[in-house]
Amino acid sequence: MRLPRLFLIVLLLGLAGLPPLHAQTVSPYSVTVPVTDTSDTQRGAAFASALSQVLARVAGGQDLRGKAGYDDALKNAAALVLHFQYARTTGGMNLSVDFEPGAVRHLVTQLGVTDSVGGKPPVLLMVRGSDGQLLDKDALASLAGAAAARGYGVTYVDPSNAPDPAKVDAADPATLVAINQQYHTGLVLLGSLHDGGADWTLVSGGKAQHWNDKAATEDALMTDAGNGMVDRIGQQLNVIGSTVNDEKLWVSGLASAMDYANLLSLLRNDPSVRGVAMLGADNDGMLFEVKSVMPADALAANLAASGRLIRSEAHPDTDASLQWLH
Repeated sequence: MRLPRLFLIVLLLGLAGLPPLHAQTVSPYSVTVPVTDTSDTQRGAAFASALSQVLARVAGGQDLRGKAGYDDALKNAAALVLHFQYARTTGGMNLSVDFEPGAVRHLVTQLGVTDSVGGKPPVLLMVRGSDGQLLDKDALASLAGAAAARGYGVTYVDPSNAPDPAKVDAADPATLVAINQQYHTGLVLLGSLHDGGADWTLVSGGKAQHWNDKAATEDALMTDAGNGMVDRIGQQLNVIGSTVNDEKLWVSGLASAMDYANLLSLLRNDPSVRGVAMLGADNDGMLFEVKSVMPADALAANLAASGRLIRSEAHPDTDASLQWLH
């Protein structure tokens, strides 16, 4: 294949990609626990309780209580706290705790468990009530909480500049580009509430999944939606095995050296990728050999969830094809 001069220059210079920006999310590293007072004893116990919940989230729900070092970690939970704040409630008092993500992930690794949270993009929520209006953060708290409990953060659509839901549902490339630029994700949950039920669409990896649900209360409906959303993301993206596969990945739409650098950064930062080598180029497309613990189709879907790529038509002699979004 012909190697364009642009990419030859990139290779010679060894241009590195810039780190991606992150949307503000409901973080799996944040927990609110009840307390009876503001004493050091109560705060220490609250930190330990909060950390136990966060560790379970980051470990994908695994029970870590029998792991060597777990009890000592809870005793020293304060060392991992990034921020905490008390709040009065009608029932008493709560303490909101934010833990330092890198320190928590390092601790989980020390406990001998694979981190299931690092690198996951947030899910953009676009949920409308029965009146057709977009629901805000407070109305979506149960949905966000259910997702966070299983290791996924969310971000909220700006009502003044919400994407066209029909175009999101169709995985329109221009719409996905705009979402990535503003929210830095390729995961979107569309919802419409009506008569004690809801219709849901999850756009993940450039594909739409549809389902509907009913519940006795809106709170239960939201909780079920959060769990259903994570289940569907997991079925598509979390296909990690123990075997490292050599896969040929074709990516088109690379119009500049910065596109190439950002793509390379995205590939190298994916937790399922063990190695990347560029094999050749033709016009605006490049062929990579990627060593990954994911099958090619799952890897392509996982990369597309970042919001920077979309699945494209098959390219000859490759295992998966993607298009870079601008």
